[in-house]
Amino acid sequence: MPSEIALAVLLLLCAPAVGSFLGVVIDRVPRGEDVVARRSACRACARPLAPRDLVPVLSFVARRGRCASCGAAIPPWLLYTELAATGAALVALAAGGGPLQVLLNAGLLWLLLALAVSDLQWLRLPDVLVASLGLLVAAHVILFADPGAAVLGAALGAGSFWGLRAGYRRLRGREGLGLGDVKLMAPLGALTGPWDLPLMVLLAALVALAAALILGARAGHTLDAAQPLPFGAPLCAATALVHLFWVGAI
Repeated sequence: MPSEIALAVLLLLCAPAVGSFLGVVIDRVPRGEDVVARRSACRACARPLAPRDLVPVLSFVARRGRCASCGAAIPPWLLYTELAATGAALVALAAGGGPLQVLLNAGLLWLLLALAVSDLQWLRLPDVLVASLGLLVAAHVILFADPGAAVLGAALGAGSFWGLRAGYRRLRGREGLGLGDVKLMAPLGALTGPWDLPLMVLLAALVALAAALILGARAGHTLDAAQPLPFGAPLCAATALVHLFWVGAI
C-alpha cells in the first residue's frame, strides 16, 4: 500500500510538468524547431521566460494567461494540455495494475494526448511522436500482451487505412485520409489487437462525426467533404478507452 501511494503521488506531481513538456513538443516539432536546447520564450515579443513563468498551471493562472512582458495572450491549449496530462495520470491510476503497468499506461496516455492535440492544433501527426508511441506499445506488448495478436492488429490497422487512403484517392481524385493516420494505426492496432480494432475505429468514427456535426451546426453550415478533419484525435481517444477499460470489462 505505501508503494502504491508513493507511485500515485509521484505520477500526479510529475504529470503537469510532463504536460508542459508535451506542449513544447507539440508547439515546436511541426515548426521544425529544437525542443531541447532552445529556451522557452514568448512567441509575440521573444522574451525568454523566467523560471517563475514556467511553473505548470500556476504560472498561467498567476499571469492570467498573458505574457508578463508584452501582455500577449498565451495559447490556452497549453494550459489544457497540462491539465489533461494530469487527468491522464489519474486515469492510468484508476485503470489499476502493477506499478510498471501503471507507468506504461501513463506514458501511453501522455503520448496519445500529445498526438491528439497536435492533430487538433496542426492537422499533423509528427513521426517522432508516432515512433515514440510505437516503442512504448512494443514494451507493453512484450510485457503484458500477445505479440502475435499485436503484430496482426498493427498489420490490419495500417493496412486497412492504407487501402482506404488509396481507394478514396482513386475514386475521388484527392486525398481523403492523411498518411499520418495510416502510420498511427500501426501502434494503435498493436495496442488494441485485432479483435478490438473494429470497435476502436467505430468509436473514433462516431466521435469524429458527432464533433463535425456539432461544429457545423454552430457555424451554421453542413458538412463539407473537402474540409479536412483531425481524425487522429478521435482515434487516440478511442484507443485509450478501449485499451484501458474495454478489455477489463469483458
